[in-house]
Amino acid sequence: MSKKAVVSILALVVLLALGDAPAAWAQKGPIRIGVITAMTGGAAQIGKDMTNGIAMWLDENGGTIAGRKVEVIVEDSQGQPNIALTKLQKLVESDRVHVLVGEIFAHIGYAMAPKVDEYRIPMLYPVIASDDLTQRKPAKWVVRTGWASSQPNHPFGEYVAKTLGYKRVATIAIDYSFGWEQVGGFQKTFEENGGQIVQKLWAPLNTTDFAPYLSQVKRDADAVFALMVSISASRFPKQYQDAGLKARLPLIGGGTTFDEFVLPSLGDEAIGGMSPLIYSAALDTPVNKKFVTEYRKRYGKVPSYFSETCYTSTRWIAEAARAIGGDVESREKFLEALRKVEIPDAPRGPIKLDSYGNPVQNIYVRKVERKGGELWNTVVHTFPSVSQFWKYKPEEFLKQPVYDRNFPACKHC
Repeated sequence: MSKKAVVSILALVVLLALGDAPAAWAQKGPIRIGVITAMTGGAAQIGKDMTNGIAMWLDENGGTIAGRKVEVIVEDSQGQPNIALTKLQKLVESDRVHVLVGEIFAHIGYAMAPKVDEYRIPMLYPVIASDDLTQRKPAKWVVRTGWASSQPNHPFGEYVAKTLGYKRVATIAIDYSFGWEQVGGFQKTFEENGGQIVQKLWAPLNTTDFAPYLSQVKRDADAVFALMVSISASRFPKQYQDAGLKARLPLIGGGTTFDEFVLPSLGDEAIGGMSPLIYSAALDTPVNKKFVTEYRKRYGKVPSYFSETCYTSTRWIAEAARAIGGDVESREKFLEALRKVEIPDAPRGPIKLDSYGNPVQNIYVRKVERKGGELWNTVVHTFPSVSQFWKYKPEEFLKQPVYDRNFPACKHC
């Protein structure tokens, strides 16, 4: 055998060991990623942030994963469960995607999970935070790369009671499962640390006029906890200020109330707002600073948490695909690899899945401040390595019902 032939064989062995044998995978074609998100309607900016995050990671990595070209197929759910399910069927049956990524809203996540299990195709949830998807009603084929709804608010409830010193808090939230779970997580730890929830107000999804709710807010509270999403987040802070409430009742809330997707549309009415989340564009780490700089260069704005989770989720897919040598057609093997991924250096910080399939990660308490003419979520405190179960034993925590409109009960209302 010639020296040249030996070198060629060794090179092929190395490529196979690395899982990057382009010639071997050329016959199978590209890895197809199906994305379902709202690209029109009130949540369109969120959808754009999500797809921007995916596109940016792929651009930075030559549009390939495990030596195979990547094809991304984006479908618009319009924020509607029935449309999302139709698009899911199209992506799996017609486009024959290898992996799915999406959606935004918790109720859509709950609707899609059984269908994903029926199709037996891996789907990443970078945004959908429905608690029970990694608690009492786990979906085998769903891999959560984002967070659970109540996860950031468990430490935040304790922080508000112990550090901010608020004793009486009124809540106003969007009236669906994400809102219930956000308020529930906050209420549980806030009250366990000596606080009292004195009022719960609920507004329908996509509410834009909050006057009827703001007129009911108890003026003898110490603060108001608000959970806003989508178009409601762009309207609420200004109306809160115009109602004369900001001057007398500090505004705190869930992470989406003040996320970077909405900050560019807000003004001074948002300054001082505090919220917990898995990410802030103001994180002062080399990895995040590079991410923010590159994202701004491409898209002319700071990345939102929606951008970061989808950027990181694309890397997550790549790590899993590389671990199995690019064989994403072997679905069970691909799913197993997705569940084993750990990322120590994502823009948001280190991430790994717990035994229930939910990320363990840092939670940041953020305060809206104006810097250089822009609004930023300055990080004022970091809770490292937070589980969806916080300080509770999982088996004990899971004995309680999932947080909903009436649990925990508002015994101080």
